[in-house]
Amino acid sequence: MNLFDIPGHLRDEEFFESLLPERGILIERIISTGQASPTGFWYDQDRDELVMLLQGEALGRTLKS
Repeated sequence: MNLFDIPGHLRDEEFFESLLPERGILIERIISTGQASPTGFWYDQDRDELVMLLQGEALGRTLKS
């Protein structure tokens, strides 16, 4: 599998593809085409996450207190 191969037709939502199913760990490829969380949104989840950006750019946002 080539992680840089982009599916021919991407929808308006992010594209999720599980790379190692059923191994006790979730490893997935996510292709975003400009999607962003709403301003002030805080995404909180029960498990740890490691994100690796392989191509493009990302902007980090912080919440105002």
